[in-house]
Amino acid sequence: MGKATLCTAVALTILLTGASASADDTYAIGKTDAKLTAGIQGKASVTISAKNGWHLNAEAPLTLKLLPTAGVVVDKTKLGRGDLALTNETTARFDIGITASEPGKSAIEAEAGFVLCEESACRPVKEKLTLAVDATSPAAPAAPAAPAGKKKPGKKK
Repeated sequence: MGKATLCTAVALTILLTGASASADDTYAIGKTDAKLTAGIQGKASVTISAKNGWHLNAEAPLTLKLLPTAGVVVDKTKLGRGDLALTNETTARFDIGITASEPGKSAIEAEAGFVLCEESACRPVKEKLTLAVDATSPAAPAAPAAPAGKKKPGKKK
């Protein structure tokens, strides 16, 4: 097998096996999983960061699609540039409002879509990730305070 054929075979294998693009040195995707109380809205976030001279294309779509599991509700299942909590040339962050109906662990499948550019080229990126949701039971209501005792009559000064 020639060198060119070997390189083509390796590239094709990487494409077909779906190698994680997060190993790419041009960007990173960070996430903050949701830790919340069942029935009370919490938050998770996804941050896209361009690296090594690349930047996020300000004119191309930047999206985050969410597919929550049963019992988990998100504010929006499709987020775009107008939903960004933070954006600049190299970083974009989506904050996601999440509510879980029951205590327990669940997940939200997500797909981020964006375009990276450098001086001489641009390339579209789609990255799949999973946000963990950890919902705890609501706290028991506080016991009513004991009635205040009667004050002993005191001397007036």
